[in-house]
Amino acid sequence: MDRNPISKQRIVHSVARGIITGIVLGTVFLAGFVIRGQMPVTAQEVVDSHFPLLEEVKNLLHDNYLREIPPDKNLEYAAIRGYLGELNDPYTFFIDPPVAQSESDVLAGQYGGIGVQIQRNEYGQLVLYPFREGPAVEAGIRDGDVLITVDGHEIAPDERLDVVDRMLRGEVGDGRGVTVTIERANAGEIYERFIEFAVVMVPSVIWRTLPEEPSYGYIQIVRFTSRTPDELREALNDLELQNVIALILDLRDNSGGLLQESVEVASEFLDGGVVFYERRRNNETATTATEGGQALEYPLVVLVDNGTASAAELVAGAIQDRERSILIGQRTYGKGSVQLIFRLSDDSSVHITAAEWFTPSRNALDGNGLEPDIVMIPDENGRDVELEEAVRYLKEELAANASNE
Repeated sequence: MDRNPISKQRIVHSVARGIITGIVLGTVFLAGFVIRGQMPVTAQEVVDSHFPLLEEVKNLLHDNYLREIPPDKNLEYAAIRGYLGELNDPYTFFIDPPVAQSESDVLAGQYGGIGVQIQRNEYGQLVLYPFREGPAVEAGIRDGDVLITVDGHEIAPDERLDVVDRMLRGEVGDGRGVTVTIERANAGEIYERFIEFAVVMVPSVIWRTLPEEPSYGYIQIVRFTSRTPDELREALNDLELQNVIALILDLRDNSGGLLQESVEVASEFLDGGVVFYERRRNNETATTATEGGQALEYPLVVLVDNGTASAAELVAGAIQDRERSILIGQRTYGKGSVQLIFRLSDDSSVHITAAEWFTPSRNALDGNGLEPDIVMIPDENGRDVELEEAVRYLKEELAANASNE
């Protein structure tokens, strides 16, 4: 490690290298982040910048400070954070290498566990929906199976879903796993299984028909990844084969993802037209959906909540503004700004706000979010009242359409 006193020039050298590296390598757009490869200033202009006061303070510390001075790299990171903090923008920030790597792992969409989605049914029970490729489905877990115990721990009606989810995850290898007691859906059969942990690729799209209304297709988009458009088309093909007559699109707790992929998703529900406007310093552009989407004819309801953010808000906002569907749930998060991600030379990264989004009706998302057409108060016991309301609404719509024919 370089032991010379840190200078602001070292900081700007690092940032300059990062800008160049970001342009060459690029990363991905997550929850409002995107690489565009444009430099607001030249690399040489950044390098030539000079901040003498910082250098002066550094030298004074080096010569006079009583206690041990932290490593140069720590001080450099702190200086960058302070520099960005003065912008008073929560979405422009610095990430050191370990956290940046963790962010990349999240984007990879994988973890060690048994591979299930957990939801609470109308009776307060936790039910499992295994991923189509994963240890749980290989062990015989079926959609709707009720989870009774995990490693002997009885699952209480008020057990938090995130706590149970962590119980079903763990380090892969050496026979590590979990023993679960399951009640077979609609059969009353109780059985026990030991399921060994494996590396699970988390799907970005989860779908099924609803057990109470098998003619209704339920599609949850967890995040927008490079696989999402293909997974959505697979979901729509499968649900079409099951003769569904209506769709529920669940964007709750979807914090965003890849921008272009979110536009492709919107295109399956919108037959062309504007998806969103993007406004930068000196210009505004409109992004439109492609025509001929696969889900244009289905009656549709979209579920949102305060965890619906960024690219997910773009999709929901376009569907709402274009009157393709109503929104049911809670006001969305309100993340309507665009960040460029630059990977720096030591594998840290910096996120810089560069633009903001507007819905087709030119409503600003940032700090506002989307107001649902039907606002729901979450059930304190975890019952999915939003999904129940979506089913009720679709029944009324289908009945009204039938009476008008």
